[in-house]
Amino acid sequence: MAGGMALQESPFPNRFAAGVHAVGWALILPCFWFLDRLIAVCKSTTLEQTQQLELECYLHPLKVFFGSIIFFILFIVATPFAFLGFLLWAPLQACRRPFCYHHETPSLQERETHRGFELQGKASFGFASANLCLLPDSLARFNNLGHTQRRAIAIGQRIIQGVGRPNIRIFVDSPSSCGTLSPSNSILPPGNSSMYGAIDRQAQPPVSHHPEKDSDEGVHNSSSRVVCVPCDDTEEPSTDSPTILHNSNQNSNRMGHRSAPRALLSQGLRQQDDIPWEVSSLFPANVDILCLEEVFDKRAAQKLTHTLKPLFGHILYDVGVYACQPSPCCCSSFKFFNSGLFLASRFPVLEAQYHCFPNSRGEDALAAKGLLSAKVLIGQNQKQKNVIGYFNCTHLHAPEGEGEIRCEQLNMVTKWIGDFQAANRQPDEEVVFDVLCGDFNFDNCSPDDALEQNHCLFEEYRDPCRAGPGKEKPWVIGTLLEQPPLYEDDVNTPENLQRTLEREELRKKYISPPVPAEGSPLVYPEPGQPWIGRRIDYILYRETSISKHCRTEVEEVSFITQLAGLTDHIPVGLRLNVIMDSVCADECAL
Repeated sequence: MAGGMALQESPFPNRFAAGVHAVGWALILPCFWFLDRLIAVCKSTTLEQTQQLELECYLHPLKVFFGSIIFFILFIVATPFAFLGFLLWAPLQACRRPFCYHHETPSLQERETHRGFELQGKASFGFASANLCLLPDSLARFNNLGHTQRRAIAIGQRIIQGVGRPNIRIFVDSPSSCGTLSPSNSILPPGNSSMYGAIDRQAQPPVSHHPEKDSDEGVHNSSSRVVCVPCDDTEEPSTDSPTILHNSNQNSNRMGHRSAPRALLSQGLRQQDDIPWEVSSLFPANVDILCLEEVFDKRAAQKLTHTLKPLFGHILYDVGVYACQPSPCCCSSFKFFNSGLFLASRFPVLEAQYHCFPNSRGEDALAAKGLLSAKVLIGQNQKQKNVIGYFNCTHLHAPEGEGEIRCEQLNMVTKWIGDFQAANRQPDEEVVFDVLCGDFNFDNCSPDDALEQNHCLFEEYRDPCRAGPGKEKPWVIGTLLEQPPLYEDDVNTPENLQRTLEREELRKKYISPPVPAEGSPLVYPEPGQPWIGRRIDYILYRETSISKHCRTEVEEVSFITQLAGLTDHIPVGLRLNVIMDSVCADECAL
């Protein structure tokens, strides 16, 4: 199903339809909530089990017994009302646009973001992607994650804390003999390092809508600081004033492309194979577009929207279709859940379109997984041409051993992105990036995923972490965490998880290992190669579809541990430098 109409906040064509839908959902929600609690009270996470043992909570079986009875009775009582609500709710899904849109009125600073880059010939754009497992609480517990609503608030607060921070980088003379030093930890007050059971103590997000901008030209008041630190522990730190580099996208445009640092400490950038990368306990500063997966729960999506809107003024949420959909959606099975996709952007969304995968099977067929494509407005150049970018996010079929389904979905993704860009691209526009990201549910090291690893999509879109089909670059880190040990000390805080990911012997315990081909033993890793694990979260970029005078360079790749204890995935980040050649710069200056 496509949703390429003009963007308005409500997904319904008029207020009457929206009102009837609200009444129908209000009748359904109590029944749904009682069923959710009925299952949740019987299913504990490993953290809750540990807490029950420590507190010697012998009353827990009674809580389960009586709680099950109470919630079952309430579920039965609410069922007739839910049935009436369903009769109102289900037919309206045919006229519902497949996403909700929230936007904040941009400040003058935000409107000035990226202005002037066409004269300098350089721009920098940051992207991040994370799978949050924000299912209804009862279902999230089968992934060893609970308290969906509290997790949604804590996740939003942590993202804001990372994205809105000063970008401080610490350099050292040599990486060989220095211990871990976290720039963010040494400058910012530490966030709540406890597990999600105590997330109420998480730091609050910034109050102002754009705390990092303080002038009409969008200059961030939180400058990037580069501090040189000697490697020898016996030497005194340099007393010279640290070099100050502007950190906002527009400032980096004026300063030009930053060359990769010589060497940085544990949380700083490192460079290998011409790709600067880092394991960071915070989200990258000044992310421009954020893609989240598995935001299935509507209330959790609303909480995320409320928390993220001070920094991301344009948000698409509740993306997907429900119930049975007619053609051209081709989603024949009944959809209990939306796609789980959630897009937050600093840039205005000009066009958006959603497609539902028609070939899902099993439990995946209960959700409307698909592709969300968006066209965002960066600004206007000196010739009054719109400067735009394309951003696409998806979540592919999950079950292992069903690579044919994922390959079919990749074929659809390639076609739908091409169709969307062909339908919405204007001849007088400058395209500066084309990004595809999401949870692909296959990795680049498992023999079982060989079919997907060789898909032609990777000939169009570049994966900065990929050395070739079935082979990762040696510095890459897997992004799928093992679920049973999510709350162990080595991985239950951002700082601990960061240290664990940087040590191969520990990483093996907590990152999911590759999946062997059916009937074949797994030999992994190959002799002389590092242990990486399953990387199923991707951010890809394409150069062939952007303006002919532009080219892109990878500024940095990030593996982010800030959501430790809140999800079973490692978020990933990518910052691209977009460079316009002298011909384009001269044309724009005329």
